[in-house]
Amino acid sequence: MKPLENMIVLDFSQYLAGPSAALRLADMGARVIKIERPGSGDGSRQMKLHNLDSMGDSVLFQTINRNKQSFCADLKSPEDMNMVKKLIRRSDVMIENFRPGVMKKIGLDYETVKSINPRMVYGTVTGYGATGPWNKKPGQDLLVQSISGLAWLNGDDGQPPMPFALSLADSYTGIHLAEGIMACLFRRFSTGLGGLVEVSLLESILDMQFEVITTFLNDGHKPPKRSAFHNAHAYLGAPYGIYRTEDGYIALAMGSIPELGRLIECSALSSYDNQEEWFTKRDEIKQLIGSHLLHRTTASWLKALNAGGYWCSDVYSWDQLLQSEQFHTLDMLLNIRRPGGNDIFTTRCPISFGDGPIKNETHAPLLGEHTLEIIEEFHLKEGEEA
Repeated sequence: MKPLENMIVLDFSQYLAGPSAALRLADMGARVIKIERPGSGDGSRQMKLHNLDSMGDSVLFQTINRNKQSFCADLKSPEDMNMVKKLIRRSDVMIENFRPGVMKKIGLDYETVKSINPRMVYGTVTGYGATGPWNKKPGQDLLVQSISGLAWLNGDDGQPPMPFALSLADSYTGIHLAEGIMACLFRRFSTGLGGLVEVSLLESILDMQFEVITTFLNDGHKPPKRSAFHNAHAYLGAPYGIYRTEDGYIALAMGSIPELGRLIECSALSSYDNQEEWFTKRDEIKQLIGSHLLHRTTASWLKALNAGGYWCSDVYSWDQLLQSEQFHTLDMLLNIRRPGGNDIFTTRCPISFGDGPIKNETHAPLLGEHTLEIIEEFHLKEGEEA
């Protein structure tokens, strides 16, 4: 039995942060019902990252909404709203990521939902928090990375701020939302009551930077100093970074500079025995290392460094990673089989519970695919008003 079996989740969210949290709950056994707008549905269905076929559903939508059901409801329709409220009565979790105030205007804010179902755990995602002067700003990943200071940590000194080439804020916020929802469900076992779980993209991306922000706050508010040569961490000294070799790249983590010099036979590094210099002379040291590593292959350097216990790694492309024995051991891929073909591969839930990885390969739903089934199962058109 999966941990969340018999739990029902109503997912009103779209794009990435909210749906990724709902996906994680689905992976762990919850039944997730997407409440979608008739005709268009979740906005990520039409995102042109890469469409699969004439149905128009994007890879993003297929990946983040697998193992869910789709229920179409026009929330401006009294009849459809009545059906949705009946579902709310029978559900355990509700997730939404509209801008602050939208759900209250619709009539499905937390206080209203709580009056319908006091056991409901209500998860809400905003861009910058529910209050404050930024609460109406669009909560989009690149914008949050930019305004949070994160972009100033990436790239080399002298380069402009550089965002991470991932939906980092969305993904991390989804993790926080799933954590909060599960904690609130656990509390419900003792109180019998649900609760409100609030997360925002900005708070999550600030939390992700806790290490460097803590350093900034306790070091006289000195701004981060990116390395001008292969920057990898604004607050760490040499040799931390990725370097070219004769035939590829190698990553070097924290370690003694003189010891590194001994292992790679670079006598020029032996004089840097003062650990303060590893930061104050970071670029000078890293350039010495970089010049030296160009003259042998990655495999040769790895052999020498691994023999000395120095923290280092090859730098793989995705093709190289997927061919590695470790990747095959982890068994990370899912083959999502879709109606009419066009199967896709994606990554599985990274959590295991002692009996092997969670591998649910149910495809993402067609828009409204389960509407009639759910209406009949829950008798949504019968009886009194919700």
